[in-house]
Amino acid sequence: MAQSLLKSGSRLTVLTFCSRVLGLVREMTKAAFLGTSALSDAFTVAFMIPNLLRRLFAENSISVAFIPTLSGYLDRKKDGETREFLSATFTLLSFLTSITVVCGIALTPIIVHFFKTGTTETILLTRIMFPYLAVISLAAFFQGILNGVKVFSPSGFTPILFNVIIIGCTYALSPVMANPARAMSVGVLLGGAVQAIFQLPFVFRRGFRFSLVPIKRAFANPGTKAVLKLIGPTVLGMAVYQLNDLVSTMLAGYAGQGVASSLTYSIRMQELILGIFVVSIGTVILPDLTELATRAEWPAFNRLLAQSMNVIALITIPVTFYSLVSGEGLITLLYRSRNFDERSVALTLSAFTWHIAGLYFIGVNRVIAPAFYAQSDTKSPVKAGIVAFAVNIVLAIALSFPLKGGGIALALSAASAANTALLIAFLGKKPTIDVPMVLRSTIAYAAKILAFSVVAAAPIRIFREPLYAAFAGRNKFFSDGIPLAVSLAAFAAIGVALLAISRDPIAIGLAGSLRNRKRKLG
Repeated sequence: MAQSLLKSGSRLTVLTFCSRVLGLVREMTKAAFLGTSALSDAFTVAFMIPNLLRRLFAENSISVAFIPTLSGYLDRKKDGETREFLSATFTLLSFLTSITVVCGIALTPIIVHFFKTGTTETILLTRIMFPYLAVISLAAFFQGILNGVKVFSPSGFTPILFNVIIIGCTYALSPVMANPARAMSVGVLLGGAVQAIFQLPFVFRRGFRFSLVPIKRAFANPGTKAVLKLIGPTVLGMAVYQLNDLVSTMLAGYAGQGVASSLTYSIRMQELILGIFVVSIGTVILPDLTELATRAEWPAFNRLLAQSMNVIALITIPVTFYSLVSGEGLITLLYRSRNFDERSVALTLSAFTWHIAGLYFIGVNRVIAPAFYAQSDTKSPVKAGIVAFAVNIVLAIALSFPLKGGGIALALSAASAANTALLIAFLGKKPTIDVPMVLRSTIAYAAKILAFSVVAAAPIRIFREPLYAAFAGRNKFFSDGIPLAVSLAAFAAIGVALLAISRDPIAIGLAGSLRNRKRKLG
């Protein structure tokens, strides 16, 4: 099962890795042009507003409700009903997002008024990027269709295009526009449109067809009714989760200039790790969990869930420890520039230290949630999200002023841990889930990886200062890049050796998968 999981996600993992790396390059571009200035904060707020709504209309909210319903139509093999369902969903999504975009553009001055960074420039940037919501929601609809038939690569490639377009627009349009933030905003809109257009031929190639239908017919379709029934609690849960970002950004504006931007730079580094494996695993296992739940194959369901959680531990715990001992060097290497000075590095490091502490819990949440969605239970994650939201808000308000960005990041990590605990508790109430078995497997494996990570990180911490001193005085690629490369190689070597000595089953599965692929290529 470990080999199967790793093999299923390998191609998507490569694509997601590329997109996350380019996402980091996008943030590096932003750091080079805007740093942690007031203009950078304005762009951060402006992009967050339509992006928050994107996560409600798209991503989890669409795929979680849409894929199980589409799977039901495909199982019945009635092409006419499937086409009518897709047309109704396409119409409904286009209608709702269009109304939201028009209202959002009109109400932008009122919306940004609640942010300390809500300047005239913020209003303009928000209005430029608001239509991004409509095009990216359509892209999520196309992704849902493709993922429903287990086609992941086209959707995995579109974020690469998105980031390339933003980076290109920033460099190409900054000289001819009033400021680089506007150039980046144009890139966001163009990138979202390309994400939708790119996937459409792949959808058609699989034989799917749809068109606009009367809005009354769209609402009356049995499939869209099922989707709306599922998506209602999901949107509520996502709204609660996304309010974390909203409130955090608002508090960051009052914590000082550059804090909002530093949180974004920190989150981008964290998302690089999440995106490499965690998001891919969550995307790949949802259809498999849904299929196992439909067939009532609960022992296999539980094994897949436990295996996925162990893969998350293998990835996130070592990365957390390495990041904690090497965070300043990573930030300096990635972001340090003329507009990103020592103050910017310090602000971002404060946030990153506490963001990365919650990496494991965020990763586990991305894997546990599909266990509920596969059983058409969207209410339990909502309940957990509401409690986690309350934890985050209380702690963020309490910690944002004494610890600034670090306090806001710590609050988010604590909320993620609370969310994990609640999701596991809710799983325990389901007779289909063997929570004791899953917990025994997860805790034992996580404890082992935790111990290995401490052993691997100790020499990195001890020899950090002499290693950096040996390369000091040169440009950042030498003074920070070489020590980081050396320390990473040492950390990885120690970790791999410990996994080999302990005959770790997941590591053995990965090695076997790589050997098989090499033989096939040969």
